[in-house]
Amino acid sequence: MRGWVVAGVALMAIVCASGFARGDFARTLTGPAAFGDWRIDAPGLRFRITPADLPPPGATPSTANPPIETQRPPAAIPKAPFGFTIDILAQGLSEPRVMRTAPNGDVFLSESGAGRVSVIRGADDASKPPETSVFAEKLDRPYGIAFYPPGPEPKFVYVATPGEVYRFPYKSGDLVASAKPEKIVGLPDGGGHWTRDLAVAADGSALYASVGSASNLAEEMKPLAGLEAFRKTHALGAAWGPEAGRADVLAFKPDGSAMRVLATGLRNCSGLGVQPQNGALWCVVNERDNLGDDLPPDFATTVGDGKFYGWPWYYTGDHEDPQRGKERPDLKGQVTVPDVLLQPHSAPLGIAFYNSSHFPAKFRDGAFVAMHGSWNRAKRTGYKVVRLVFDNGRPTGEYEDFLVGFIDEHDGVWGRPSGVAVTKAGELLVSDDLGGVIWRVRYVGG
Repeated sequence: MRGWVVAGVALMAIVCASGFARGDFARTLTGPAAFGDWRIDAPGLRFRITPADLPPPGATPSTANPPIETQRPPAAIPKAPFGFTIDILAQGLSEPRVMRTAPNGDVFLSESGAGRVSVIRGADDASKPPETSVFAEKLDRPYGIAFYPPGPEPKFVYVATPGEVYRFPYKSGDLVASAKPEKIVGLPDGGGHWTRDLAVAADGSALYASVGSASNLAEEMKPLAGLEAFRKTHALGAAWGPEAGRADVLAFKPDGSAMRVLATGLRNCSGLGVQPQNGALWCVVNERDNLGDDLPPDFATTVGDGKFYGWPWYYTGDHEDPQRGKERPDLKGQVTVPDVLLQPHSAPLGIAFYNSSHFPAKFRDGAFVAMHGSWNRAKRTGYKVVRLVFDNGRPTGEYEDFLVGFIDEHDGVWGRPSGVAVTKAGELLVSDDLGGVIWRVRYVGG
């Protein structure tokens, strides 16, 4: 397969068990302590940020601090909680992003840099290299992947590009698409955030697509004449002009018909997931830049039908953006506060709910989130995988470090988590689009 170097038994000697000591952190950082940087990260360490913890805009300067990208040292591996082992499932990939596990166990992967969707077979078998194949190619930055209908025998694979959603006919075990893609629906495009994730409603009634904004803060969106008339015909908090149809989650039928705006004010919802216990739709969101190191928090949240999450006029509820907040006083009091606030500028990209018995019991009620890291924080943060903490299916507002160590002692970044997926056997896969690898995390006890 072009561009691939698959990993098997030989790599296990290099990439071995990497848990922290048995006494993994069991404490929660709150208030100012929760706004630290990568140096405090450790498996098991928890964070809780609330709206009351937010500093005023501009409390610190807005800093350009892009990652100092370095090559991974041969012996370097991420750090996981005690009892877990980590190895490389595949490497030599071209911007690996979203992964989805088919009902038969095959893992579908969007290689956005190569314009292809690949398939990995044998992800749960660490005794031999996986079988790999190109399912579809010559696509424009493929990202989101979804199987339809939900259940053991999907008939289609849906793939999202910046401007379209396509579907391919599929039967269990297909490693190569059997026909050319069918365009199902067009998506708002035109630059800016290009990632378009997909999810399928638990009952199969709808597909969802996330569409990021065209800018940081709708800088090119001018005041609208006739705002009252616009409000009557558009979703709550909908944008216009260059941002029309952007910063939202769309819903449509599996054939592409009846497209509508599900929720607005989501600056860049780069990852979608459906909670298995109740069918709730979740997204992880990259918030705006240039308000300081600790503002505003990125977030993970349920996506409510008809809800507005603030962008570009507000953030984290009724906090007015200093540049735009005065423009829409009519929206004050109508902004939905996200469920889980994350360290600002962590840049969450992917989310995967864990619903397997392979990991210890505490992991079976929560979700993993890949944090890609950002450029707009003097104190580098993100560059890790965290777990959203749930209690009986409800988010507690806390999240917990799970996989850390992608930054070296010189502040150089050698890995950037971009996607997460759970295999059929319950192992966790993490795509790293800087290193061009997929990490496999297994629980072996302890």
